[in-house]
Amino acid sequence: MHFIKHLIVLVKNFFQFAVKHKAWWIVPLVLFFLFISLLIVAGQVSAPFIYTLF
Repeated sequence: MHFIKHLIVLVKNFFQFAVKHKAWWIVPLVLFFLFISLLIVAGQVSAPFIYTLF
């Protein structure tokens, strides 16, 4: 639970940095990396259940 809180604070600080320094190009980059990491985590969790179906 603490990990999620720290991750939310990290992302919030990152977006505040982008707004303050007008580094708008960095926002889509971070969103892309967060999306890819979410896909990797979801793929690793669901894989053992798929193998039991076959």
